Amino acid sequence: MPLEKKIIEELIKSSIPDAKVIIEDLRGDGDHYSATVISKTFDGKSKIEQHKMVYNSLEGKMGKELHALMLKTKLE
Repeated sequence: MPLEKKIIEELIKSSIPDAKVIIEDLRGDGDHYSATVISKTFDGKSKIEQHKMVYNSLEGKMGKELHALMLKTKLE
């Protein structure tokens, strides 16, 4: 069962409260998304650490309910 954009955004914001999250459904199938996450929390962290923070916020749903996520992280 695919994840809705709103749920992905809520999961990310629950873990990274100051995040600005922009999510786009790439295929219209609820299974392939692009997410841009902008947060001050990323300050001093490498891109890998930033991406891990976002993936950890998805609570294991990546690869299950969420098939593909193209991720961009930015420091606010």
